[in-house]
Amino acid sequence: MTRVSVVRAGDDLEIALREVFEPFGGIKRVLEGREEAYVKVNAVDFKPHCYTDPRAVYALVRLLRSAGAGRVYVMDNCTQGNFTRLVFRISGLEKAVREAGGVPLYLDEGRQVWVDLPRMGYRVKVSRIVKEKLMGDRNGVFYLNMPRQKTHSMAKVTLGVKNQLGLIRQKDRIRDHNHRLHLKLADIYSVIRPNFTLIEGLEALNHGHYSPVALASRCVESLGVFIGGEDTLAVDAVGCHAMGIDPWEVEHLRLASEWGLGCIDIERIEVVGDLGPFRRSYTWDLLPVYPPDVTILEGRERCCPEGCKLNTRMVLQMLYTDFGGKGGFTIIMGSGWEEEDLKEVGDRVLLVGDCAASEVYPRLRGRVPGRGIKVVRGCNNLRDVIGGLASFMGVQPSRMVPLPFWRTASLLALALLNRSTARVAPVMVRRR
Repeated sequence: MTRVSVVRAGDDLEIALREVFEPFGGIKRVLEGREEAYVKVNAVDFKPHCYTDPRAVYALVRLLRSAGAGRVYVMDNCTQGNFTRLVFRISGLEKAVREAGGVPLYLDEGRQVWVDLPRMGYRVKVSRIVKEKLMGDRNGVFYLNMPRQKTHSMAKVTLGVKNQLGLIRQKDRIRDHNHRLHLKLADIYSVIRPNFTLIEGLEALNHGHYSPVALASRCVESLGVFIGGEDTLAVDAVGCHAMGIDPWEVEHLRLASEWGLGCIDIERIEVVGDLGPFRRSYTWDLLPVYPPDVTILEGRERCCPEGCKLNTRMVLQMLYTDFGGKGGFTIIMGSGWEEEDLKEVGDRVLLVGDCAASEVYPRLRGRVPGRGIKVVRGCNNLRDVIGGLASFMGVQPSRMVPLPFWRTASLLALALLNRSTARVAPVMVRRR
């Protein structure tokens, strides 16, 4: 049977993490003398609660170093609209990694190279380090995947398999971030598979992966658990089970399991430790909290939850609850439109996604004043969704960064000097 370790996180996180590895022969056996360790955290953004806890990262880096890893790199490529160097600075990940003796690694910087996704039938770009160190035989390299325990409105959960989307270039995440998202996630996992996956559950997120601060009391729960193992699918299955989610209903896990890449059958997984105290009943559905005067229209034929539909709603909710964003406009997404569907559209319209752009824009172009319509192309083009919604809602993106402007600018300049490929949101927007 596949084995997964469940450990309560006490006051000493390093001791708890050491215990996670014990069912696999201990941390030294798992490390197997490899001197380089790469840890992929979940640093999606600097918003509180949504990233891997720096305290756990600090403890893990110390543990890996004490077990014989001479160099420990902690890495990610954050979500669109942001850049990783900034996320690591604000979240405290940079400080935690350096103080523990590790090295922060920003995967949106430096040389990017092509990698084939065989089932998707196309190539994506990753950092040269990802291709050279994490793919192939990984001679002398240990790769540990460290997601946070979270649901996800578009992928249902964001655990070990989903966390690896952050290995590819931000621009390449837009393609097929739609009804084919789960296939893409499973395909990335088929190409890059960790030696060990460790879910950090000091806190767990309900109602999606990106809780607005204003809604944190309804979405964030102190849990205090670590879940780890050598089979990422089995670890994800136990993580799902802990949140009351059937792993067979998570399509990217089901696909990867059917391809023979691991086990998600909870009956065939030996859980070492007591999962009972950490069992919950979570949902990936976003809380229905939006500006009352924003009209959201969805196409009759398609409006993918995995792309335009839910990421747009997530940003809308965040700008409304955390930054006092205003409404008074219409959002149009998806395909399959009749003329009657568009009769009540006003003079301020945000068209999201290629479906709406190609089908609806020609109909509205003569009816809506030029500055009253904004088109965001692509599937889950998060950078431009942020810019478009911020413009309509009267929120300057610079307000979203809890650092002085000069400090943010200096970090961005340093990232650009290192050839960052991050799709950064505009600092200032013009009110529409």
